[in-house]
Amino acid sequence: MRSKSNGLTKGTGVLRVRRRLAGTIAAVSALGMTAMLGGCGSTGSSETTLKLVAADYGDSPANSSKKYWAALVDAYEAKHPDVKVQVSVYSWNDVDAKVKEMVDSGNAPDMAQIGAYADYAAAGKLYPMSDTLSIGTQADFVPQLADAGNWSHTPYAMPFAASTRVLFYNKSLFQQAGITPPTTWDELASDAEALKAKGVKYPFALPLGPEEAQAETMQWLLSGGSGYTDDIGTYTIDSALNGETFTWLKDDLVGKGLTGPVAPGRLNRAAAFAAFADGQVGMLNGHPTLIRQAEAKGVKFGMVPMPGRTGRARAAMGVTDWMLAFRQNGHARQIGSFLDFVYEQKNVLDFSRKYGLLPVTTTASEAMSQSDAKSDASLHAFLEQLPTAEQYPVNKTSWAALSAAVKKDIGQAVSPDGSPAGVLTRLQAAATAADSTAQSQG
Repeated sequence: MRSKSNGLTKGTGVLRVRRRLAGTIAAVSALGMTAMLGGCGSTGSSETTLKLVAADYGDSPANSSKKYWAALVDAYEAKHPDVKVQVSVYSWNDVDAKVKEMVDSGNAPDMAQIGAYADYAAAGKLYPMSDTLSIGTQADFVPQLADAGNWSHTPYAMPFAASTRVLFYNKSLFQQAGITPPTTWDELASDAEALKAKGVKYPFALPLGPEEAQAETMQWLLSGGSGYTDDIGTYTIDSALNGETFTWLKDDLVGKGLTGPVAPGRLNRAAAFAAFADGQVGMLNGHPTLIRQAEAKGVKFGMVPMPGRTGRARAAMGVTDWMLAFRQNGHARQIGSFLDFVYEQKNVLDFSRKYGLLPVTTTASEAMSQSDAKSDASLHAFLEQLPTAEQYPVNKTSWAALSAAVKKDIGQAVSPDGSPAGVLTRLQAAATAADSTAQSQG
């Protein structure tokens, strides 16, 4: 009896357990079905939508960055149906201001691909790189570019695109004028005089307009032996060397009518590049995207290092554009998944080749440097300069404000009634004040 009783009791217990399991499975199935239905409904609760604001690297609607991002997002979403990425693309004239407006209004995007980052990092609005990217992606960035993305010894900004600058010259116009590429400032001015005598519209194009005046300015400051800052990061905009540089530009180039019919302060980079591609410019400082513009119009051109006062410039200028990940919406995992995809070698190379820019990852840079393809070979000279090129002081929270001030005011330094020393002094005061405010707030 005891054995039968125990057997019955054991059997009953098994039945009860089975019933409980069945009930649990049914409940879980119901919850799963609810989740699936919720995902199919209008709420989209099973999906994460990431918002990215990006800059436009194209020079026409035909090659707008909108097309690049659309194709990249489609490829990513096909592999990750639980994540949607919405991309808004703005011109370089507007993108930084647009992101600032969004952040200030409490509607930060999940990601922003722009030109400055330190103020957002200092305000605690960004994810450190280690919170989003995989270790492999972090380790693949070109070291000197990654280092420039550090704020307070922590990597926040991810390099997205890079370039260096060289002096482009029109071979046909130089041949007609019987001149050779310059290696010093005196030779540059002499070549410009010869080009002007042949009726060249812009013997030397000097774009100090608001689009990218901070870049043209830095190239000339480096060429003159100084820069925006000294070796320890203190602003030296009003240094004696910088004053001499802009006095020479005002008196020896602009004042002698060697920079064309448009005042440098009103000449934007895009317009200068377009004029070069149209065969109207003898010389100008340019980055890799000018190669394709000029080739598309059949312009025969050469590229040489930017001349210094009496020889080669102290350093070439390097520019890095940044990808930022904002904390506000809390999508670190999804952001990391998408950006790991963005930084895969194939995608980095696709973007670099499409827009004539330098890869920001070591694997992609090595692939490009070893490639004999014509489009890659034309970038080798820029790649060679990258390891020693000097970057903007982007790790200073005051840089964004100073860059805006340079874009607004530097053209006045070379205007007929302008004062180079006066403009540089005002910019130095603005930079010092902004730096002091940032340090006190930090």
